[in-house]
Parts: sequence; C-alpha cells; structure tokens
Amino acid sequence: MFHKVLVANRGEIAVRIVRALREMGICSVAVYSDVDRRALHVRMADEAAHIGPAPSTESYLRIDRILDAARKHGVDAIHPGYGFLSENADFAAACEEAGIAFVGPPSSSIRLLGTKTDARRLAIEVGVPVVPGTAAPVRTIEEAREAGRAIGYPVLLKAAAGGGGKGMRRTASDEEMTAAFRDASSEAGRAFANAAIYVEKLVEPARHIEIQVLGDRHGTMIHLGERECSIQRRHQKVIEEAPSPLMDDHPGLRSRMGEAALKVARAAGYYNAGTAEFLVDGDGNFYFLEMNTRLQVEHPVTELTTGHDLVHTQLRLATGEPLGLRQEDVEWRGSAIECRIYAEDPDAGFLPSPGTVTQLGRPFGPGVRLDSGVYAGWTIPMEYDPLLAKLVVWARSRQETIARMLRALDEYYVGGIKTNLAFFRQILDDGEFRAGRLHIGFIEEFSRRKAPSDCPPGDEEAVAALVAVIHAGHSQSGAHGLSPSVSRWRNQGRERLLQ
Repeated sequence: MFHKVLVANRGEIAVRIVRALREMGICSVAVYSDVDRRALHVRMADEAAHIGPAPSTESYLRIDRILDAARKHGVDAIHPGYGFLSENADFAAACEEAGIAFVGPPSSSIRLLGTKTDARRLAIEVGVPVVPGTAAPVRTIEEAREAGRAIGYPVLLKAAAGGGGKGMRRTASDEEMTAAFRDASSEAGRAFANAAIYVEKLVEPARHIEIQVLGDRHGTMIHLGERECSIQRRHQKVIEEAPSPLMDDHPGLRSRMGEAALKVARAAGYYNAGTAEFLVDGDGNFYFLEMNTRLQVEHPVTELTTGHDLVHTQLRLATGEPLGLRQEDVEWRGSAIECRIYAEDPDAGFLPSPGTVTQLGRPFGPGVRLDSGVYAGWTIPMEYDPLLAKLVVWARSRQETIARMLRALDEYYVGGIKTNLAFFRQILDDGEFRAGRLHIGFIEEFSRRKAPSDCPPGDEEAVAALVAVIHAGHSQSGAHGLSPSVSRWRNQGRERLLQ
C-alpha cells in the first residue's frame, strides 16, 4: 500500500479523500491556492503545499506545480478527486512518467474516453446505442446549423471535453444557434481549456441514469448498479439516488445497462473506478452519453446501497491489487439519496452566493452522512464551484429515505449565506418526486406548476436558536440527535415552529 498520497483537489472531495487515507494509515498531502490557505482540507491533511494564486488556471490546473509539490513531499501517488485535472490524460501520463501512481485509469484509457465524441465512437464500435449526434466536434456556427437540421431540432450543444453542465446549450432553431454556439464554446473553453463543441439530439422526456464500474489490472471488470441523476438545474445534477425508481418498471434494465457500460470500459482497456452515463427514454430505451474516467460527486449513494467504499477501492486498485469481487457478489440493499448543498440562491436563478459561513449546524442520526468542505468562519471563495457539502441519507425503502432526508434537511443550518436547503425540502415533498416520476426537465416543470410560496421571510433567529439547542443537547448527551427538550421541528409553509 502507498505510504503518502497527494490530493490534487479542494473542498469536500479533498476532505473525503483525506479521511479515507487516514483510515487506511496513509499520510496525506493537501494542495491549496492563495484563497484556500485556511480551507478545511488543508487543516485536516498531514502535510500541505501551496501551488499558486486563486484562479484555477494558476493553481489546481497547473500540472507542473502539482507534480513539483508531489516530488518535494515524496509522495507515492496522486488522487485527483473529480473536476480540475481528474480526467486530463496529460496529467495522468505526467504522473506515470514521473513514477508516481495516478489513482485512476491509465492515461491511454482517458485519451480514448476523455472527450465525449471519442467515447461515442468507441460505444458505436462495440454495439452500444448512442444518442444521434455528430461524430466529431463542429468547428463553425454553420456546421452546427447543418448538424441541427440533419439531426432534427431541438438539439443540445455539448462540450466535448468536460461535463457538469458547462458548455451545454439547448437549441431549437437555426436562429438560436449563433448565440448558443458562441456561449457554449466560450464556456467550454473557460472550464476545460478546450472549446470544442458537438451536436446531439435532445431526447425529451428522458432520465439521466449512470452506471458505476470497477476494474483491476488483471482483467476483472464489474458494475455496482445505477444511480438516478435526473434532478438537475442548468444541466448539473443536484439530487441523486440509488437505486433508480425506473428499475421497478423495467425488469432486467439494470443488467442490460450494466453490461453496456462494461463493454465500453473493456474496449478502452479500463481499470480503477469509472462511470458510464446514459439517457433513458419513456419506453426504457437507453443511449450512451459519455464515460467519466474518475470518481463521481454522487458516489456516496452507491457506497451506502452496496457497502463498498469506492475511495478505499480506488487506492487498492491503484497499487495493482486484484478487485477481489465478482459480479455475482454484488448486492444492493435499501435506498440512498444525496442532495448537493450549494452556496446559491434558488430564487435568483441559482446564482452563486459567496460569503462567510457564520454558523453551521449539521444533522445527525442513523443513516445520515454529511461530506462537507466548510466550517463556521470559512469564507466561500468566488473563484470555484460553490458546492459546500453533500447530504446523503440511507433507509430501507425509498419513502423512508425521503422522510429521513426531509428530517435531516430541517436540522441542517448554514448561516451567513444563501443555500438551496429550502429548495430541496420543496422538491422532496413534491408528489411527483415521491412517486418517482423523474426526468431531466423536472426542476423546470416543478417551478412552473408550484404555487407561489406563502412561507414567511427567513426566520434566521429562530433557526439559530434551534441550532444552539440541538448542539447543546448533543454535547450534553453525546447522542447523535436531538436532546429530549427538542421534540420536533417543522419547516413547511407557515408551520415553522420549535415545539
């Protein structure tokens, strides 16, 4: 096993990896930019290295500076987390050339799958269905228009080199293409240093389902089932769950999608953890979208429903250990849901809401997990994605999981900034969501049909008082929950009461 690992990331995922390293008895090295000097991942790691100013192009995206830090600290391996350089084949190759293990797939696999257009071509070669679209990036607005007409509007313009909803625009006509192409390519260039855009048919209505795969260097490759990722805003996932409610209506679909994901991974010579993303239409037909050659943000829901720690497994596989798991050994139990907690204002189009976290009250209890990268007193930088934490819950059934998540959301408090916590309460209490009738346009549809809120203005003083009572009770009793003096808390409509 490794002696020392550098975590080439920041925020909650860096904290998550540092914790895994500590559990495995491995020394951790954090990297940080100027504005992250006091970040939680830096405070938790055993060692830390400064890698540059705030802009990610001068710090977290600088291969030379990260490798220089790795050499100075004498690390055996680098874990890239997600985002930044995690799917950069040049970075993986540079690690390989430096004799430092890259905790992920080989650079050759990343090159085969690293752009969506290349991954689509590989999927077609092995007989996995893909959404109709261009086989290569379109270079001009006129090429994009020709593709839109040939495929049939509406279409999506998508960044070839990355995901997370960046570099993606819906286009319904030739007239819309000019602005859409300009905006998508510009955003893709800023986010991924690659402005390449391709055109894909818009499947409506559709669900976004992904399959988690694991493979070792000895040829063993399995899948850990699906994650439902259809609840998105601006094409970025905000609520994920496992298993998907869709599987109840389509027996055998998990197995078929799992085998399709494995076909693509095997064709790319893949090992370590990866995720194949699919669209599924109303009839249960699925279409391959892309392969994420890294750990996913939503990996905790798979961990909770399968019992397999994906970060531990990644590290073991990176040393060359066999997977030690067959497909028939994989079992699924219960239901898990993850909410991505952002510093953003849902009432203002989900615009980022940076600022200082003045108070922080976290939920406790059985089946509740919080992967967080913040603490009270921390100032959210404007330079990076405003993800604060991931709240994840598990229970025996989906309805129990929803109830537990609502309870956990009611107990969770972040003071000093705006968050999407209240928005999640509304979504999870929605009848369509509870019934599992999900699709990638769910949030837009929900926003159109919901009645104007009659909730009173944010009663921050009452919430802060609740947080104080909860944590006073927690510190006195040592229990992960409410003290006996707090019997119930509601945060629905006008029933914002401390009983």
